Amino acid sequence: MSRLSPLPRLQDQLDAITARTRTLVQPDRLAISEGVAADLFATGIEDRILQVGSPAPEFTLQDAQTGMPIRSSDLLALGPVIVKFFRGRWDPYCVTELEVWRDLNPLVRELGAISIAISPQTRRQNDFAAQQHDLKFPLLSDPGSAVAEQFGIAHTIPDHGRKYFRSILVNIPFANSGLTYETAPDSAWRLPLPGLFLIQPDGRSGTIAYAQAFADPRVRPEPSELLALVQR
Repeated sequence: MSRLSPLPRLQDQLDAITARTRTLVQPDRLAISEGVAADLFATGIEDRILQVGSPAPEFTLQDAQTGMPIRSSDLLALGPVIVKFFRGRWDPYCVTELEVWRDLNPLVRELGAISIAISPQTRRQNDFAAQQHDLKFPLLSDPGSAVAEQFGIAHTIPDHGRKYFRSILVNIPFANSGLTYETAPDSAWRLPLPGLFLIQPDGRSGTIAYAQAFADPRVRPEPSELLALVQR
């Protein structure tokens, strides 16, 4: 635990983003954003998250920088796998979280684990994120949040949420499919909850050893909680 004790709290950094946002964004727009999160929570999605002890879904997804398929079974052959689901490079909370995991990557490797990040973005968008934020772990594209669905954290943005994102010029369909608002299918409006999972090697697919995700995108799991489990 000594290597984990000095870690800064991720939530403190996210709360600072929230505080800045409240000084810059009009209250009526903030209310819409908070309403979208509240509506998502009301669906009970947090109760459907894949539970600790469950077999981990097997998946094969394209890596942003190499274009090569990455198989979960191959990763698990090397050690525990930390899976970070993020919404997109357009989300400052996701970017902050990815940068925290970037800084923790040497410790992750020292512990014998591997980090990956998964989003519904196109490979091109994930590659932009990797280069802009100097991310050294694989960023994998999950079209239509199909793998996120297997982890119990996928959802489709409703119409009022789509109007909100359009009003703040966040083009989620383009990020996820390269298509315009008018031509993108509903699958391009699929997002994961920002989720964090630890898969321990156990046969081909592995077992879920940590699982946390929240409907409110301003709240994220603390890395120290998961890393403490990797050490065991």
